[in-house]
Amino acid sequence: MTLDPYELLDVPRDADDATIKKAYRKLAREYHPDVNPDPAAQERFKEISHAYEILSDPQKRAAYDRGGDPFGGSFGQGAGFSFTDIMDAFFGGQAGAASGRGPRPRVRRGQDALIRLDVELAEAAFGVTRELKVDTAVVCPLCQGAGAAPGSRPVTCETCRGAGEVAHVQRSFLGEIRTLRPCAACRGFGTIIPDPCRECSGDGRVRSRRTLTVKIPAGVDTGTRVQLAEQGEVGPGGGPAGDLYVEIHVAGHATFTRQGNDLRCAVTVPMTAAALGTTITLPTLEADLVAEGLVPAEEVETSFELEVKPGTQSGTETVLRGRGVPGLRGGRGDLVVTTLVETPTRLDAAQEELIRQLAAARGETDVIGTLKPGGHSGFFGRLRDAFNH
Repeated sequence: MTLDPYELLDVPRDADDATIKKAYRKLAREYHPDVNPDPAAQERFKEISHAYEILSDPQKRAAYDRGGDPFGGSFGQGAGFSFTDIMDAFFGGQAGAASGRGPRPRVRRGQDALIRLDVELAEAAFGVTRELKVDTAVVCPLCQGAGAAPGSRPVTCETCRGAGEVAHVQRSFLGEIRTLRPCAACRGFGTIIPDPCRECSGDGRVRSRRTLTVKIPAGVDTGTRVQLAEQGEVGPGGGPAGDLYVEIHVAGHATFTRQGNDLRCAVTVPMTAAALGTTITLPTLEADLVAEGLVPAEEVETSFELEVKPGTQSGTETVLRGRGVPGLRGGRGDLVVTTLVETPTRLDAAQEELIRQLAAARGETDVIGTLKPGGHSGFFGRLRDAFNH
């Protein structure tokens, strides 16, 4: 088990007080004797508390970072050497003492960023261009990413002489174990910034709000991510920016529902219209673009005629080819319109008499219903039906 307080609390060496306190509270809730009676957990809690005692005290932390002992002895004295130290000694630690891995760079690539963008169904179907306001790290305008105040520059660390690492020697029953560890004085960079930039505190970057233009391609759906290369977080030391990912979320629509690249909608017609047939005018999805002022009305078809044939049954589906959502790789889905026949629930005396006359004329006055097989037959059922015909 490591006895390095930074590793015990799982925080970076440049962590601020709030980060250290948050990490300690999280671990304390897990290992505190009141919630975890395991003796190993109690021992772990002592180590965590010891680490927090060092890192929460500026003087003790500074003493530890300089390679000294904040308590006047060795941190975790009596605990001996760690298994990692032994492995380093046998599998590269001693070789590293001679050759070293070198200082870690101050300039590193930034992290990727992710934001969510809500769009309407028509915008997702046909594409749209949006302006986004994002808060990300950008290169510090004062030091241009150097981290040092104007007119100054980093100097070589006197502790590690620019190597970024220092050798530690421990004696054990195996003999003398020599390992390399990051220099506590320069935190492994090999250099120290004596006069940090007042704008970025030596990090080389600051947070800023900026406006980006993102083009959403036609055919995107909820969960689709649009990548904007090098528009994410600028890295430490003014390093190259990561990527920005825009995750699409498509809002629900009052008329259409989407299934892949197909659109579905339902239209309700009276019983008489279903029996006699009729023509209904329905809006297209493109009509939303016109309503939002994205395209002129004369450039797209905003409505179409749906023919309801005489004798149409409730639940009948009409497939209109090529009226769905464009695909990301070309093509376009279909629009499936389900016709629902509405049966009247309130009839006056004259209407009821007309219905009775119609029923009598059709010989339907004493209808008790006809039983038919229900549900959807499986593959073997359909195969059997094909041979029976």
